Amino acid sequence: MLQVNVMRNNPQFVKERLAVKNFKQPELVDAIIALDDERKKLQAEFDSLQAKINASSKNIGTLMAAGDTKEAAQLKADVATWKSQLDPVKKQAAETEKKLEETITLLPNLPSERVPKGFSAEDNEVVKQNEVPTLSENALPHWELTKKYKLIDFDLGTKITGSGFPVYTGKGAKLQRSLIQYFLDYNTNAGYKEIIPPFMVNEASAFGTGQLPDKEGQMYFVNEDGFYLIPTSEVPLTNIYRDTIVKQEELPVKMTAYSPCFRREAGSYGKDVRGLNRLHQFEKVEIVQLIEANKSYEALEEMVDHVERLLQLLELPYRILRLCGGDMSFTSALTYDFEVYSAAQKRWLEVSSVSNFESYQSNRLKCRYKDEAGKMQLVHTLNGSSLALPRILACLLENNQTENSIILPEVLHNYFGADVIN
Repeated sequence: MLQVNVMRNNPQFVKERLAVKNFKQPELVDAIIALDDERKKLQAEFDSLQAKINASSKNIGTLMAAGDTKEAAQLKADVATWKSQLDPVKKQAAETEKKLEETITLLPNLPSERVPKGFSAEDNEVVKQNEVPTLSENALPHWELTKKYKLIDFDLGTKITGSGFPVYTGKGAKLQRSLIQYFLDYNTNAGYKEIIPPFMVNEASAFGTGQLPDKEGQMYFVNEDGFYLIPTSEVPLTNIYRDTIVKQEELPVKMTAYSPCFRREAGSYGKDVRGLNRLHQFEKVEIVQLIEANKSYEALEEMVDHVERLLQLLELPYRILRLCGGDMSFTSALTYDFEVYSAAQKRWLEVSSVSNFESYQSNRLKCRYKDEAGKMQLVHTLNGSSLALPRILACLLENNQTENSIILPEVLHNYFGADVIN
């Protein structure tokens, strides 16, 4: 979440940056500053009362020892009055503090000055795009290919659970496992430490990375235990460092993890949900970095290059987009999306988002480090998909199909144990 001192120091700048995200309540900035003023006032009043109580309590003993019982009695009465005033002030301060925190969480992260203005995906900026392939007229979409080669059973998944929960079988399961292992090896070879995190998190963890309260309706919730099924391993990975002071020499922290991901995808319909295009359960390999503030945009470019090289090795047609303000997530300061081209569907499919959250998440997480001067600073957090499996698998099948087989890219041959699926 945003820091109050940032709003207080330059409220107009904050409002201008929020406008890039098309945020419709700029008056909340002024409300937050006013609440913070009230909080400070009440804290000062509480401290003043407590100081008078402490000082007078000492004086009572001195007066009693000197035999000045009348003055001591008056001070006792004053102390009693001040003590009776403490609880109401403390209660009012707590209520103001709670309202302040609730109001701050309504504000999204400020977009970087690199973020283009815009309202939707149509306004995103294409940074790079390579050539797209052309398939024969009888090319099949992946949902037909998976049926032809018995790789995925969508109907069986619907029977067992519901739509959006596919069952991978035989070579389909092996290809999925091969991709996961390849992605993890690729990431660990680049210096990311592999983690196997929990696949459910508590409310504090979901709040820490910004899923709550913004995406509450999109998460699966276990009522009896108060746990949320993770929408991405970014959530448990980043929360490893919640309420932590990281040693500066340990930065950057670089982590990678495979996990199933669970998303309700409420409101999705039509061609966007067919086959592997949009699922309620899918697999993804994630990369996360925690780093000093002055190095986070250099790290972002490094992560973009990392994901781009992975797509190149998979021999997939791709493009890189810089998201406009209106298409960015609530928590991001700058996001690059990677899309691969589905030649059979003749459309681009998102397979990765690489984002810098600056201090938005770490302020919620209370994740800090001491700089060279010994001053406490918030880390910057970044993450990216490296990669999300469903649409990668869909495009691998569609773009590499021949009449009687699917040719796999060279980097997968050893993992899969063959160079074709037939």
